[in-house]
Parts: sequence; structure tokens; C-alpha cells
Amino acid sequence: MDLRHFLFICGLFISVILEISCSSFSNPYQILGVDKRATLPELKRAYKQLAKEWHPDKSDHPDAEKKFIEIKQAYELLSDVERRKAYDGHGITNEDYLENMYARYREQKNKQMYNNFARYNPDSPINDYFPPKRNYEEVPDNTMYHKLSITTRYYETNVLPKSKHSPHLLIFYTDWCFSCLKISPAFKKVIEALESLGVVMASVNLAHENQLARKAGVSGVPNLVLVVDEHPYVYKGTITNVQMVVDFVRNKLPYKLVTPVDDEKCDEFLKGWHDNKVRALIFEPRQQPRLRYLLTAYFFNSRVHFGFVQTLNKESSKIIERYKVNPKLDTVLLFKEDSLRPVASISMSEIKSATLANIISSNQYLALPRLSSQGMMDGICPAEWHLPHKRLCVILVTENSVQHDYARQVLRRVAIESNHTAEQVKFAYIYKDKQKDFVRAISTNNKPDDALLKVVIIWRRDRKHLKYVWIEDLKLDESNDIGEDEDNFNKTKQKIDETIEKLIKSFESLSHEVEVKDLFDEHSQNLATRVIKRIIIGIDYMYDSLGNEHIFPAISAIGTVLFILGVGYLMTYLVKMEEENIRKLGYISTKKHQMEADKKTAMPELRIHEMRAEKYNGLVRLLKPGCRTIILITDTKSRPKLLPGYHKAIWPYRKNKTLLFGILAIERGVSWYSELLRLSMTESRDLIINPRNCIGTVLALNGHRKYFCVYHAKHPETSRGTKRMLQMAKRLSFEYGDPEAGAFLGLESDDSSDQATEAIDDSKILLEENLLDGLSNWLDRLFEGSTHRYFINYWPDFPTK
Repeated sequence: MDLRHFLFICGLFISVILEISCSSFSNPYQILGVDKRATLPELKRAYKQLAKEWHPDKSDHPDAEKKFIEIKQAYELLSDVERRKAYDGHGITNEDYLENMYARYREQKNKQMYNNFARYNPDSPINDYFPPKRNYEEVPDNTMYHKLSITTRYYETNVLPKSKHSPHLLIFYTDWCFSCLKISPAFKKVIEALESLGVVMASVNLAHENQLARKAGVSGVPNLVLVVDEHPYVYKGTITNVQMVVDFVRNKLPYKLVTPVDDEKCDEFLKGWHDNKVRALIFEPRQQPRLRYLLTAYFFNSRVHFGFVQTLNKESSKIIERYKVNPKLDTVLLFKEDSLRPVASISMSEIKSATLANIISSNQYLALPRLSSQGMMDGICPAEWHLPHKRLCVILVTENSVQHDYARQVLRRVAIESNHTAEQVKFAYIYKDKQKDFVRAISTNNKPDDALLKVVIIWRRDRKHLKYVWIEDLKLDESNDIGEDEDNFNKTKQKIDETIEKLIKSFESLSHEVEVKDLFDEHSQNLATRVIKRIIIGIDYMYDSLGNEHIFPAISAIGTVLFILGVGYLMTYLVKMEEENIRKLGYISTKKHQMEADKKTAMPELRIHEMRAEKYNGLVRLLKPGCRTIILITDTKSRPKLLPGYHKAIWPYRKNKTLLFGILAIERGVSWYSELLRLSMTESRDLIINPRNCIGTVLALNGHRKYFCVYHAKHPETSRGTKRMLQMAKRLSFEYGDPEAGAFLGLESDDSSDQATEAIDDSKILLEENLLDGLSNWLDRLFEGSTHRYFINYWPDFPTK
């Protein structure tokens, strides 16, 4: 080790010792009273407790202020991860030293170079003491790529939003890409050609930003991607050809960015300022505008509408003569509301982009612009609370109607003839129906209609809060007398100027303050426009992204699908032709005719049996376990009336294989029914059955378990159904005063027929058509098992006659 190296090491050691000795305070852990392994929540709790105790406003101790500063510095050091590591490892507490160290480290990292073995920085100060060995060969230069390198996060937070007004050209590279090194001189020329025009250049390391490469549609290096309006376009040409790259950027700019203008379209173009945009005419002796003008038009697209006039075209001679334009030079004219006199002009052989941008930025708003979006509000009435002077904004509240044109003309004239500079006062108007929230916030009693055709002066304290004052007693209605209109204008101008003069003074303040929401963007595209735009972008992206290796497989797949569909259609057509020929010969009918015939001849699936002696065993006695038979009791006269209701009630259960359905003619089976009722009673007695009262009764017979359930319109299914049927019938007759309450059993009442008839209420009389109205509900309870069951010892015989 020579003397130079020894001195360098000694200097480093002494500097570290000095930094440690220059600590502004002692052990921060002891100051906060925590352990070295204390977590951040523990540090916060200790700091809050000590800060409350030693705060100068709360403590009377003479050293409270000094102690409080030490506590604060100790917490700031230990809460910073990097500073805490430096203290724990080296005892360094000087924040400036760390900041300088990190700054030097970041600067050295940005200047890193790469060779075949390791990364080093030839500009590092340590090379003065330990010079690297040089191979005297040309070292590959990737410095340009490294300086322009961006990350995925930067792409999402900066590149995409800014691409709406400034195109971004990205080059994808890797550290060991020899093709990237080879094209670096050509890419420098691309930067020189496009960066001065307004294209932002950047680079992406594909090895470190794979996610960004997938989003941009890049799979290899080197590769160029142009980001315009938040959409990436991959360049397929040769990067070394600068002109091809320039043409690629030109072709990917939005369609109709600049409108062609000639003598016939000039007036229509200049009078279209009602869209809230300044008009700019570009005069060039070329077939198409330069790229620099297109990029400028793209940057100011939301504020200025550009038109292109070809000076070599004979159809533009009147425009050139009207505005005295030199046809051999590039000329740009800016127009506001007045289409006869431009507010700014510039003419030279080649207008620089910076010069053109400065002129347009100074005249990018109309004399009386409309507050149509939050961006327009921020540009016209910026929030500048930190400045010593006030920037006021005079706003007229109107509606989008012809009747309010006069009021806007008056305020526009006041703005043009105002004695105040644009840095002090801006004039604008707003549509009440478009910006309801804003007008309601500043209007009196939140009534927007009261603010119509009134002038308000606002000063924005910040983005959400503003102060305002209304100018009263302004007459902005048009009159029939020209002299009276001129007098009203003078009074209006004088009133507005006096109010502005008072408010501009530092001791004057606006009387009202309110919090407002962001303005509605009146120029936002509707859903249909956005969908069409996305479709066009998608088609353009597919056109750029698909190469020969993608096109031929896609064409092959599409052709195969079309061939299969064509063969299927042909086969279907031939089958239809064959069926048509056979149908004409009369051998078969068409499918439609067959279906109509099937509908006419289709029989219902529900089968209803009539209970007779020969079918009795099959319907009752020989039923399998779990099977039941539903029997309707009718007579010959009532059957046509009861059968439709019975059929409708049991139709949903037609596919149940455990159910059989039948009809019992009471004339034939009255003796069987009487014996069935007698067997279900505990007391053995003779029953007198009135067959007429049995009509409409439905029996559910369980042949295997020997029980039945009864439905009748007069049968109430209650908890007292466990009583004997005779007692239930008598109780119902007594309680309800209805002699027909026991009619579901077919029993005669003990009272005389005359007394029973008198006791019948007209509201309790049932017609035959209504006897089965509750059958559907009863069937539901039957299958739920909630109906009462009447058990018997055996099934009585059915009469044979």
C-alpha cells in the first residue's frame, strides 16, 4: 500500500469519527426511555407521553424547551428506518451527512456504466485513488438509455396522463442487448429530431419491467412504442431510419387534428368559437402541415382548434389576401370572437415549437370563455392563495339560449375594454343548467334561478373553497333603443370596475365563502362515442400488432370456420329440398303439420275411474303401501258441474304414480258410504243418510293402512277433528246455528226441516259450482299430513247392483 492509499483511508476514518463526535444529542433510546429493539408503535407511545410532559406550554421547568427539542429529534431519528440503521451501525446522528451520502449514492447509481464483468462508475472520486485497469477498447455506451429509464409506476402515474396532450416515445432495451448498443447513435438522432418538437422520450429496461412490456405489447428488444392518448402503439419499422420513425409518429396522432380550410370554409371555421375554443390558422406552402404544428395542435387540442391553409392552393387566395399573408412563409394567426382581426400572429420560414407554444399559451382562452370543465376553471380562475395579490374572476350566470346572447356580448365588451390586466382579473360566463351544483352553491338560499343573468366575482382560496360577492343592480336585458343600450353598458362597466377596484385592495375582502364541487365536463364524450373510439383504436392496434406470423394462422382459422358453416348450410338446404319433394309427393307431412296434428289428437294424461264393484278391489283393497285413491261423490245431475272443478284441482298431481282418481255415483254407492261412516264411529248406531247432502264430498282412501280423510265445503279442519264424527257434526250445528254444518257426513238434523230452514243464513248457502273451491288447499294439507284421519277395521263391500 503506497502513501496515497494510506492517506485516503486515514481521511475516511477521521471523517467518520468527526461525524460521530458531532452528534447533536446523546443516546436517543435513553432520551425516549425505550429499548433498542423497540417497535415503531412503542416509539410513538413514548414520544407522545414525553411530549405532553415536557411541552414548553405545559411545563414550568426551565429546561423544558431544550428537553422537548431533544425528545423530538430523538423520535425523528428513530422513526426513520435509514437513519436508525446508520445510528445503530455507526452511531451517526447527523441528518445532513446522511442526505449528502444518499444524494452521492443516487448520483453515482445514475452514472453507472456496464462492461462484461461488473458495473463501475468512471467518474467516481474513489478512482483518483484506485484507478481501474483500462483495456483501451471502446466501452459500450448505455448511458443514454439509463438516463431516460422509467419504471412501471412512473408509466402509469405520469406517462399515461400526460400522453393526452404530449406523445411519449419509449424504447425498450436490456443491458446485454448488442442490437440496442448498435442503434444507440440512430436513437440519439431520433431524440434530436423529435424531442424539440414536443415528443417526450423515455426508455424501459425490459429485464426489470416485464409488466410494462406486457402492457405495451412488447416481447423483444430493441423496440419502439409510441403512447398517444393513453394508448400504446408498437413501431414495426427500422429504428435506424429516422424519417420512418417521424412518419410513424405523424400517422398515430388523432384523426382530423387539423381541419383543412379554404376560401369557402374560412368563415364557418372562424365563427365556430361557440365551442369555447380559440381558432388558429396555419398557413404553409406544403401539401400537409409540419409535424411540429401537428404536435402543437395536439398539445392545445382542448383549448384551440387549428385549421390548415395550403398557400399553394388557388382556392385559398382570398384568405391570403384578406389577412395579408406571405405565401412563401409559415404563418400562424390566432382568432378569438372577432374573425376579422387576429389577436396574435407570427410569420417566418420555420416557426420554432417553443415560440409557437408561448404565443398560443398567452392566447389560449377567448375574451369571454365559458367555464365548461374543471380544467377550464383551473386555467381561467386558478387557486393562488399563496400569492400576495388577488386574481379575481368575474362570472356571468346565463343559460344556453339566444335570449341571453345580449348579456354575454355586454360582458365580453367589458372584458375587452377593461383597464385591468389579465393577471388581475379574468372574465367568463357559465351555463346554469350545465353547472347546477356550482351555481346552487354560490346562489342566494341555494336557488339557482335567482342567480340567472347576474354577475358574481370570485376568488379561489384553494381547489374546493372560494370567496365571492354578487354585483347588484346590473341591467343586462336588451332594449329597443340603441342609445339606452349604450348607456346601460357604460353603467354596467362602471359598476364592475368600481367593485373590482375595491376588491383588489388588500384590506378589502369578499363577503361570502363556500365549498364547491368540481365542475361538470361539458365536453366529455358520450357512451356511443367512447365505444366507437375504442373500436377504432382496437382495429388500429390489431393492424399494427399483427404480423405475417399472426395473419396467416388467423386467416386459416377464419377460413376453416367459414367453410364449416358453408357446408352445414348447404347440407341443411339439401335436406329441406328433399323433404319438400317428398311432401309434394304426399308420402309425409312437414314437421309443422305433424305438430299441429299431434296437438289436435293429444289426449290428457289424467285418467279418472268410476268406482264400481268390478273396480273396487283395484281402487281400494288391493292398493300398494303408500298409495291412495281420491274419490269424488256426485250424482247424475251434479256431475257435469262438479267434474271440471275436480279435474282442475287434481291436474297438478296427474304424474304422481302413488295416486288414483275416481268418481262415486251416490245413487249406486250410498249403502257403501253409510257403512264406511258407521265403521269410523266408536258407537254402533244406524245412520240416516241424505244422498243430496253428500254431493261434493271428496274421500282420500288409504287401502293398505285402512283409513280415509274427508273433504267437504262445510268441513272445518280444526284441532277438534280427533273427536268422533257424530259429536263433531252435532257441535258444529249447535255452535254455528247452521243445520248444514254436519252435511259433509250426510246426517239428518234432529230439528225439523222448517226450523233448520229458518236458521240458515243466506251467506252460508253454497251452490254446487262452489263446493270444490277449497279442494286444492285441502289436497296440500292432505299431502302434508295435517288432515284428520278416520281409521276403520276393514273395508265394507261395494254393492253389485
